[in-house]
Amino acid sequence: MKMPRLFILLMSILVHAGAGFPSDRKAVSGREKHASWDDINVVAHGLLQLGQGLKEHVDKTKAQMRDVNTKLKAFNSTMTELQRRQQEQDEALKARGDEVEERVKMAADLVEEVKVKVEEVKKQNEDIHSRMGRLEEKVEEVLTEPSLDINDSDHSGVSFVQRVVAAQNSRIDQLVEKIKQQQDKLERQGLHLQALQSKVTHKRIKLHRRRDEERALSGEALQSTATSGLARDCHHLFLQGQRASGVYTIQPESSQPLTVLCEMTSEGGWTVIQRRQDGSLNFNQLWETYKRGFGSLNGEFWLGLENIHSLSKQGPYILQVELSDQSGQQQAARYQFQLDGEEEKFALHLKQEPSSGAQEEIMNTGASDLPFSTADRDNDLAADINCAQLLSGGWWFSSCGESNLNGRYPRRPSQLRRHQRQVMFWTSTKGQNNSLKTTVMKIAPAMI
Repeated sequence: MKMPRLFILLMSILVHAGAGFPSDRKAVSGREKHASWDDINVVAHGLLQLGQGLKEHVDKTKAQMRDVNTKLKAFNSTMTELQRRQQEQDEALKARGDEVEERVKMAADLVEEVKVKVEEVKKQNEDIHSRMGRLEEKVEEVLTEPSLDINDSDHSGVSFVQRVVAAQNSRIDQLVEKIKQQQDKLERQGLHLQALQSKVTHKRIKLHRRRDEERALSGEALQSTATSGLARDCHHLFLQGQRASGVYTIQPESSQPLTVLCEMTSEGGWTVIQRRQDGSLNFNQLWETYKRGFGSLNGEFWLGLENIHSLSKQGPYILQVELSDQSGQQQAARYQFQLDGEEEKFALHLKQEPSSGAQEEIMNTGASDLPFSTADRDNDLAADINCAQLLSGGWWFSSCGESNLNGRYPRRPSQLRRHQRQVMFWTSTKGQNNSLKTTVMKIAPAMI
């Protein structure tokens, strides 16, 4: 397009230059004619150079445009590939979620089946006890019969009764062993399901990170959700004028905002980090779940090791533990409290407050720097035992015997006898192992 225009411009200049010459060649001297042609040659040469320069500029621009088009095509191809990978990740994540739901349903069905079997065994046990009572009455009648000769051969009847009783006891032992096997199988299934849920959570985190990277690559600005002006903890809310207990949003220093349960008292505000009251929540969780936290702030919950560490590192804190046992007796104690980060395995540091007024320690402070342990992270001090697997739940175990406020919740008195080491408990200074009904753990700055 530019070259024809340049050619027309050149011809126009030549025509105008030719029109400026005199028409009478005889009146013009040879010297003047020679000078006019020199001027025309200079102008023509300049125009040719100008045209050549314009042509080179046009060629260079075309090459740059081709390069830009090539890069745009490569960028479009990269974006298409990223979208395809994102779709594949979404489909894989959805398939994994369906698998987890199916396994959870299978575990629930298995639990119902075990419950039915337990009820059957319970009925059989009651029937056996009834029969045993009747047999004991008959044996008593036989033994108290006046005409009975102790050395008589009629002892064969008593021996028969003893064999029947032994057979029934053997059957009861077999049924108890089967129930124990079913319970072990359920626990393994539960741990497997928790591992699957943890993997799905990691997949989701990786997917969100990949989406952020894709948005950054396509030029989209990531929105920041940083929140300012929030209280550091529940006591900070108390100092700001809050007096009602309830759920609030706080933001510890150098941490993300989080929702917590605040308990306001006359002396200050306490941040609740653990609460158990009715056994509605399963505390037999794995490391990642204890790290993030679980449960509902309106019921039973664990705030999360990371969140507790974020609060603890702000300065000196106090931990208050409040317990009640099956008989309704209440107990409370305070400790100087510090929790390390994950690089130190969330090690717990406790020192009992001399002014707490507690009669005895609720949580053992004899061993310092105890790391946190779960079934999949064996950090306890026992050499050949995984205390979290043995006692259930996650806790700061030393040698499995002092306390475990995250053990199983005792639903029936029979569980207290059969699974006494697996339910939540604390050992008093008198050596008595006390089973618990409710627990509350809460922290506040040491200034309270």
